[in-house]
Amino acid sequence: MRHSTAEVRSGTLAARALRPSDVADVVAIDAALSGRTRRAYFERRLALAQADPERTLQLAVEEEGALAGFMLGRVLEGEFGRSEPELRLEAFGVRAARQRRGLGTALGAAFEAEARRRGVRAVRTSARWREHALLRFLDRSGYGLASAHVLDRALASDLDPDAEAAARDAFDLRTLSTADADGIARIDQRHTGRNRRGFLCRAIAEGLTDSAVRVSLAVRVDGAIGGFLMARVDYGDFGRAEPVAIIDTVGVDPLRARCGIGRALLAQLFMNLRALGVERVETVVAPGNLDLMGLFYRAGFGPSERLAFRKDL
Repeated sequence: MRHSTAEVRSGTLAARALRPSDVADVVAIDAALSGRTRRAYFERRLALAQADPERTLQLAVEEEGALAGFMLGRVLEGEFGRSEPELRLEAFGVRAARQRRGLGTALGAAFEAEARRRGVRAVRTSARWREHALLRFLDRSGYGLASAHVLDRALASDLDPDAEAAARDAFDLRTLSTADADGIARIDQRHTGRNRRGFLCRAIAEGLTDSAVRVSLAVRVDGAIGGFLMARVDYGDFGRAEPVAIIDTVGVDPLRARCGIGRALLAQLFMNLRALGVERVETVVAPGNLDLMGLFYRAGFGPSERLAFRKDL
């Protein structure tokens, strides 16, 4: 089913779906606010909305017929172990000359109304703790701190290059492919108790069609999938200036736990990301997942300056 976003009007304001023809206006608004141009990022996001409208929500707000602001979101289906669909607010902005006139509030209300119409339970986003204006906006909009832990690691800081190399060499590591779908779905279901094959297959397919974004891996042990890691390179979400890798999902066959598979996957990922010029990797861990938290901390991750926020709908 293809979702269509209805136009919402209030006085001289109108919220509508973003169009490919809006890219120049969106880039100009964002550049004026951030001091840098992210045209390639917004072109990719608008193209994704055309190709997969069910997994995106991209709105514009007009005032007196001119585009004055935008808001981009993407549906989270199974990332970070989630079981219910949620919406990730990735980017938004209002022209500086049009701020403090209620446009951001109107845009946010239309965004949330459309999310509810699609059956989305919550909206998530993140922000650095020093982004005071953004934090004030999120507070006024009803967002609260999420319980999830945001962790990250600078890839330039090798804790032990020899140990990383040894971890990689101990296993048969390769890029994730469609042939691995059944194996990773079985491992994922053993951990989550849910069949998330649809989400996992879509994530693999995305990696094959957009290799500049997905950097996912699998480990084979005795001919079978022993573990997997699904990650993507983020070229602009949440206002980031530099590319950041995001780890969405990690899974190790419970029958092969504590054999070093998780360490090997992370070590290979770090090496691949350095080759791409990516300087930082980030992930989100649910509260209480101590095994996964321990894996990341042992691999050099620590608390991020980025805070996670959530608004229930």
